[in-house]
Amino acid sequence: MRFPSVATRSVSLLRNSNRVAFVNNNAAVGSYVASFSGVRMMSSRPDIKPANPEFSSGPCKKHPGFEVSSLDLRSLGRSHRSAIGKERLGFAISETKRILKIPDDYLVGIVPASDTGAYEMAMWNMLGARGVDIFHWESFGKGWFADAISHLNLREDGVEVNEYTADYGELPDMNQANSDNDVCFTFNGTTSGVRVHDDGCQFIKDDRKGLTLCDATSACFAMEMPWDKLDVTTYSWQKVLGGEGAHGMLILSPRAVERLENYTPANRPLPKIFRMVKKGKIDAALFRGATINTPSMLAVEDYIDALAWADSQGGAKGLMDISQANLKAVEQFVDQNDWIDFLAKDASIRSSTSVCLTLDLSAEQIKAFVKLLETENVALDIGGYRDAPPSIRIWCGSTVETSDVKTLMPWLEWAYHQVK
Repeated sequence: MRFPSVATRSVSLLRNSNRVAFVNNNAAVGSYVASFSGVRMMSSRPDIKPANPEFSSGPCKKHPGFEVSSLDLRSLGRSHRSAIGKERLGFAISETKRILKIPDDYLVGIVPASDTGAYEMAMWNMLGARGVDIFHWESFGKGWFADAISHLNLREDGVEVNEYTADYGELPDMNQANSDNDVCFTFNGTTSGVRVHDDGCQFIKDDRKGLTLCDATSACFAMEMPWDKLDVTTYSWQKVLGGEGAHGMLILSPRAVERLENYTPANRPLPKIFRMVKKGKIDAALFRGATINTPSMLAVEDYIDALAWADSQGGAKGLMDISQANLKAVEQFVDQNDWIDFLAKDASIRSSTSVCLTLDLSAEQIKAFVKLLETENVALDIGGYRDAPPSIRIWCGSTVETSDVKTLMPWLEWAYHQVK
C-alpha cells in the first residue's frame, strides 16, 4: 500500500463506534481510517478542479483558445462547388499534407462518414486482389475483420483472410504479417489504449507486394506516421485535433492508386459515396476538394482552425510532445497508487491519446466512480468503451492541457475512496 508523503503536523483524535480518524488541523490532507477490514488512506476532496473537464475520446475537446467567432465564415451559405467552397476545401487538404509532412506524391481526400467511412471506402474498393491479414486487438479493428468476412464475403470468394488478434491491453505479434498479402490494422486502438510499437512499423516490409490499410484515427497528429510504410491511412477530424464529426480523411500512396486503377472487384456494388475511380482512372478532383457529397462548410472551417492551432504549436511534433506529457502525468500517478493500473501493462505499446485504466473496483463501482466525477464536473465522458473490460478512459490528446491532466489525478484518488 502506498501513502502520499505528509509533513508532520498537529492532529486531533476523533473517535466513533467503528473507526479512528486522524484529521489534519493545518491542511485538508485526508484521514486514516481503521476498520475491521484493515487500514486505508481516505483522500480529502481536492480544492482545485481541472480548468476544462472534457476528457472524451471522441468527439474530443476543442483546442485551447477555441472560439466559434474566430472561424472564417465566408463559405457558409455558399455551394461547396463555388470558388470559395473549392478554395477552402482545397486549403484544408494542402494544410493537412504540409503539417503531417505527407509525401508530395500521396493523395489526400475529404470523404463522408468520419474515419469509418474512409476506412470502409478503402476496403470496399481495394480488398480481394490478394490475401488479407487483419490484425485487431480492440473493437474497431474487430469490426474491420467482420466487414471482410461477413459483408465483403472475401472467404466465400476464395480470398485467404487471416485473423491475428490479442486481448484488450495486449498487441498481437505484428511480425506475422505476410508481405505478399494486404494488411489491415489500427495504428492505435482507441478502445483499448494499445498502439503499435514506436519503431516505424518495422513489421511492414519495404519490398511488400500487398497494400497496408491503416486506421489511424486516434494516432494522426499524435504519433509519428511512417508514410513510406502506409499505403492507405484514414482518420477523422474529431479525434486528435478536436474537430467536428461526420467527415473522414483518406490518404493514398501511389501503390494504393495503382491498385484502384488496375483492380475492380467482381460482383461488388459500390455505393456512390465509395466511388473513387472514373473510367479506370482515379478521380483526381476528389483529392483537390471536389467532395463526393455535400460537406458541412462550418465543419470544414472548424478543421482549418484546428490545423492553424496545430501549426502554432509546432506542427505534428509539437502536438506529439503535448500528448506524451499528458501520458507521463498519468503514468506518474499510476506509479504512486496500487489501486489503479494501465490496461496496457507494456509501456512500449501504451497509447498516449486514449489512455485506458483499470481500477480496483467492481464494474458497478466503476460506473459510480465515473458518475461521481461527472456530477462534480471534474471529468466528463471517461467511462471505458462498452466492449472493453471494466475500466475508465481518459483522453490525453494534445487539445487537453497537461495542467488539467495533473489536476484531475487527485480527484481520481478521492473518487476511488468515495466509492470503495
